[in-house]
Amino acid sequence: MQNYFELFSLTPNFNVDLTLLESAYQQQVAKFHPDKFATHSDQEKSLALQNTSLINTAYDTLKSALLRATYLLELEGINAFDEKDTQMDMEFLLAQIELRETLESIESKQDELALDGFIDQVTGKINLNIEYITQAFNTNNQTQAIKNLVRELKFYEQLNLQAKQLMDEWI
Repeated sequence: MQNYFELFSLTPNFNVDLTLLESAYQQQVAKFHPDKFATHSDQEKSLALQNTSLINTAYDTLKSALLRATYLLELEGINAFDEKDTQMDMEFLLAQIELRETLESIESKQDELALDGFIDQVTGKINLNIEYITQAFNTNNQTQAIKNLVRELKFYEQLNLQAKQLMDEWI
């Protein structure tokens, strides 16, 4: 499998220039556009489709802070979501419970204003977490810290998604 960063001629780094990524993505996708392979053999069409799929997966991975950090850890041989490793910061676990209870309370009251504030609060936590991940990658690749931060980011993003879905249901 080709390294996603190499595919787009980018340096493997958490700090990705998203404009450069977008430009490289457009160039790669253009090479394998189905129209270019309309008159080619079935095997060439299939290969073009596989390449397009790889390009799309690589782009989606590098575009997302969570997926990019997870991928960088994987390149180092570290699975951030190893089921055997359940070690988490107790303070975060307690905060996680509190946030879930808050969302449940908002849902039971169907309080749109509180939900809007909750989404803002979680979005702030996501942004802060991404800053921490950036710092950890910039400070001697602190893999254990990054691993924990990636797990936290995944929780915040899932919680944010749940809250936004709830908002969509109410609108």
